[in-house]
Amino acid sequence: MKRKTFIQLSTTLMATPLLSPLSTWAQQPRLKNWAGNLTYSTDNVQYPKSVEEVQQLVKKHNKLKALGTRHCFNTIADSKDDLVSTKEMNKVVALDTKAHTVTVEGGIKYGELAPYLHQHGFALHNLASLPHISVAGSCTTATHGSGVKNGNLASAVTALEIVIADGSVVHLSKTEDAEKLNAAVVGLGAIGIITKVTLQIEPTYMVAQRVFLKMPMDQLKQHFEKIVSAGYSVSLFTDWQSDSINEVWIKSKIGTDKEQNQPEFYGAKAATKNLHPIFEHPAESCTYQMGVPGPWYKRLPHFKMGFTPSSGKELQTEYFVPFHHAVEAITAVSRLGKLIGPHLFITEIRTIAADNLWMSPCHNQNSVTIHFTWKPETEAVLKLLPLIEKELSPYNARPHWGKVFTLSPKVLQSRYEKLGEFKKMVAAYDPHGKFRNEFLEHNIYGDV
Repeated sequence: MKRKTFIQLSTTLMATPLLSPLSTWAQQPRLKNWAGNLTYSTDNVQYPKSVEEVQQLVKKHNKLKALGTRHCFNTIADSKDDLVSTKEMNKVVALDTKAHTVTVEGGIKYGELAPYLHQHGFALHNLASLPHISVAGSCTTATHGSGVKNGNLASAVTALEIVIADGSVVHLSKTEDAEKLNAAVVGLGAIGIITKVTLQIEPTYMVAQRVFLKMPMDQLKQHFEKIVSAGYSVSLFTDWQSDSINEVWIKSKIGTDKEQNQPEFYGAKAATKNLHPIFEHPAESCTYQMGVPGPWYKRLPHFKMGFTPSSGKELQTEYFVPFHHAVEAITAVSRLGKLIGPHLFITEIRTIAADNLWMSPCHNQNSVTIHFTWKPETEAVLKLLPLIEKELSPYNARPHWGKVFTLSPKVLQSRYEKLGEFKKMVAAYDPHGKFRNEFLEHNIYGDV
């Protein structure tokens, strides 16, 4: 890359917090996100093992940022000052079999919690495509799985324990502080350090998944709702290079869903072997398919715990649009197929039910997401995103908080009707901006 181009790109990144600032690159700190596209602005990370230790750290530092499992692709969890990771706080605190809830420390990963729940006869309503992510980090960024009736992972939260800016501990629950909880669950790391999370659980269940190949795009456009409702969780994968959906993944809940065991599904042919969403990649990292039943936590994610998920070295972008605009939005993106193709590994299309969480992209709307797993080509991706965002602008697309986007703060803020009230909540718990960083300053408080 020529020096002039590099400087221009760096300026863009500073305007749209995506990667670490130029000055940080020169220092070459060791800490990176899991995909390697982001170098954090400091390698000064604290690893408390208790709530009391978190309180001490919060009182000690003027600026602090919570760090999850480093699965975000932008600077939402970055800090130039100090980071605090709760990865050592990864225990199950309490299982309430009568109330159907489980309370966990914020740093526990779904891949660690899920087997415990299953062994005790319980389950979560859904999981994301990979189980390697922490509960607190996933909820605070509104991470999700799929399913027309399934809310995102944060929608299962019934209570939070948070260490706020003065070092005190705040407890919020659905029964006593419902509106405050709705503000705090998808808190973007702005309210405090989440130390405990209580989740709604349900009786354990079994799931079988099947994959179908090359569904004609016309079928998808004519029968979209029926297709995405064909299983408990449905994902559509496309590279936008043909008039078909590359792969349709249908995860059926045994005993309640109609299992898709036919040889054809809306013009798509049943796969005859396990597949990876990126067709050319080996399937060993993926959860079992071919209709073989398994526990919910071994089927709902696309990838197995213990394996590198997706492609590894990549960038990710995702936009949420209202469910009723799904076909129009997909058609709009398809018009950019020739531009997108050279830089894309795969796109995944999923559905998420509406929730009442203030800063969730699914707030008050059933949603469809269009997700892009990009090749690690930052400069090319940054040029493409404004084109995609323009195509999706008629549908008021909301970007995933933890992934790459270039929407201006003014546009982004206009798409969250509760933003003003959210800022008041943040100000009450963090009046001096201890937990603010460049990402929040730009996207939530900026006026560009």
